[in-house]
Amino acid sequence: MQANDWYAQHGKMPRLYVPVPFTVGEALELPEGPARHVTRVLRMGEGAPLVLFDGQGQEAGVRLTEVSRKHTTATVDAVWPGAGESPLAVHLGQAISKGDRMDYAIQKAVELGVAAITPLYTERGDVRLKGDREAKKLAHWQAVAASACEQSGRAVVPVVHPPLGIDEWLKDRQEPLRLMLHLATGNAFDHAERPASAALLIGPEGGLTEADISAAQASGFTPLTLGPRVLRTETAPVVALALLQHYFGDL
Repeated sequence: MQANDWYAQHGKMPRLYVPVPFTVGEALELPEGPARHVTRVLRMGEGAPLVLFDGQGQEAGVRLTEVSRKHTTATVDAVWPGAGESPLAVHLGQAISKGDRMDYAIQKAVELGVAAITPLYTERGDVRLKGDREAKKLAHWQAVAASACEQSGRAVVPVVHPPLGIDEWLKDRQEPLRLMLHLATGNAFDHAERPASAALLIGPEGGLTEADISAAQASGFTPLTLGPRVLRTETAPVVALALLQHYFGDL
C-alpha cells in the first residue's frame, strides 16, 4: 500500500514524528510525547488510523492497538517513502534572534524545504548561549523543526546544528551557490545555472557588519538584495528560500 492508497482509505488523519524503524506487521510503542498527543489531545482510541514518519524519509500507516495510561502501541500496516523533499538542498545559516523570532525562522524554513540549519553568532547579534542553556535551546529548535515537518508533510527532519560563530560556519561551506542577504548592495537575483545545493546566510536584526560581509565574500558568498524594503531577520529567510525553491526547487 502506498501513501495515496492509505489516505484514500482512511481520509485526513494526524501525522506524527516517531524516530524508529518501521516494519510492516510489527507493533511499536509510541514515545511519551506522541502518545500523550494521541490519547490526551486527540483522544483517539484503539483501531484509529494515523501516519507516522521517522525523520529519515520513511512514512508508515498504522492503527492504534493499545491505548492506556501506561502504553500506547500501534501496528504498522504499510510503509512508503516520503515525497516532500526539495531537489535543492539549502543549508541556512541564520543569525540567532531573540524570543520566538528564531522559532518562526526555523519553522518557515522547514516548511520551505530547507535541508539543514545552523544558528549563528554574529558580530551584531545580541544573543549568546552557553552550556546547558545552549543545549536546551538547540533541543527546542530541533523540536520546532520536527513539528514543522508534521504540519508540512515532510518525512525528513532537517538537522539544526549546534550554534557556531559566523567565521566557523563560513569556512566549512562547499555549496556551489552561496548567497548572503545584504540590502545595501542592490544586487538582484540573477543566477542562471541550477545548483545541486546552496548556502544561504541571514544576518541579525542590525544587519551584517563589514567584517561579516568581507568574511562571507572571502568564502565565495554573493551579496543579494530582496527588493527595496528592509526585511526582518525572521522574514528574510522565508522570502529568500521561496525564491530559491521557485528557480531551482519545487515551487
